[in-house]
Amino acid sequence: MLQRASFRYTLALYILDMAATLGSLYAALLARRAWPLGKVFVERYGGLNPVIFATALVAWTVALVASGAYDPRRILRTERELTRVLVAIAIASLLFAGALYFSYRAVSRLLVVYFILLDTVALVTVRLLLRILWRSIGVRRLPTSRILIIGAGALGQDMARSFQQHAWMGLEVVGFLDDDPAKQGQDIGDIPVLGSLQDAPRIVAEHGITDVVLALPLRAHREMANVVARLEQLPVNIKVAPDLGPLVFYRMTVETFGDIPLIGLKEPVIRPYQRALKRMMDVTISAVALLLSLPAWLLIALAIKLDSPGPVIFRQQRVGEGGKLFTMYKFRTMHVGAEQMERNIVETALAQGERHFKSPADPRVTRVGRFLRRTSLDELPQLWNVLKGEMSLVGPRPELPAFVEHYEPWQRKRFGVPQGLTGWWQVHERSDKPMYWHTEDDLYYIQNYSLLLDIRILLLTALAVIRGRGAY
Repeated sequence: MLQRASFRYTLALYILDMAATLGSLYAALLARRAWPLGKVFVERYGGLNPVIFATALVAWTVALVASGAYDPRRILRTERELTRVLVAIAIASLLFAGALYFSYRAVSRLLVVYFILLDTVALVTVRLLLRILWRSIGVRRLPTSRILIIGAGALGQDMARSFQQHAWMGLEVVGFLDDDPAKQGQDIGDIPVLGSLQDAPRIVAEHGITDVVLALPLRAHREMANVVARLEQLPVNIKVAPDLGPLVFYRMTVETFGDIPLIGLKEPVIRPYQRALKRMMDVTISAVALLLSLPAWLLIALAIKLDSPGPVIFRQQRVGEGGKLFTMYKFRTMHVGAEQMERNIVETALAQGERHFKSPADPRVTRVGRFLRRTSLDELPQLWNVLKGEMSLVGPRPELPAFVEHYEPWQRKRFGVPQGLTGWWQVHERSDKPMYWHTEDDLYYIQNYSLLLDIRILLLTALAVIRGRGAY
């Protein structure tokens, strides 16, 4: 249904992408003429011709299509779309440079560099502007997919919300059908329950339904079969949303083995190439940060020693990716013996059903420690954990084993990725929001993982640290 509803959007996207790419190539030629950098620019040998423009058109088309930049299912979220566009530009640049090497080697290299930079800015800008424009006026001109959801339970309501969020792509939820008498005739999130499952053929005909989505619990397989049989003769598309939410660990995948569809309930959250890129970013940034922060380490160590007796570095067992224990490092911010006090506080909190035991007026924290916590400088030694591969720069925060013992099974999903120095919930509330009660934020990060999201969280972390909000 999404492919049909978004056809015009995808077509407009392709036309604008190609126009931006060809425009960037011509702008690069003008820039090379205007800015006398590098070797003297000889137009006859280092310039462009129609064949080069055609080569760029082919290279960018192949790369954008191959990267999924025109697949509506893969570009619904802005960060995922931009990630695919950036990957496509990198691939297209290699294809373009290779083609020039074997054909027009005299083309100015600086001109090609200008082209790639200008094209990156142009494609990102074009896609953001088109998304904004389509949300505001484009949807009224789209051929709308009119959707009827069979089942007004939790799964059906989740489906409805998802469709409503992407209404700008031409999706309209007309209503629900449900056999629960208490729901019939009611509105659920501004969407009416139009009748029972028995009414499906009549509702489809009366409301011009184009797509029916079955969102019934697994136990209702007989009802599903009956609904499909009743709708078989009508010109309507039927899809099933399997109610597998409680069984799914991370991201659900679908594949076909022979003629049998297989639904993956537990797959690696981060694909191998994503893990390699994430690790590369972790090693690069943590190594540079360690070198640049060495003078601060010396000053902090001296301040800790002068403020209170005890070691400079505090070591503590935490639970990492896959539930594996590791030793996490921090600058000591509490008086010696506070760890035993903390253990007692944790046990008391758990016994009382509480899981948030941090307090802005914690007497265990030293004077220097309070400053270190407020500025998050106490976390600097964890860069060593990142460099060793025990942690990542971004991910769910490593948890205390005492709390993990009390986790419900669904909460353990947060250990499906490397635990991080910072994460999604930290940049929103930091210590003001106990992570133990908000595993949903960690699962949001897992479900929506991308390298671009990691970069976004790192930037938001820097802003949160500067503001000093919620850190104690």
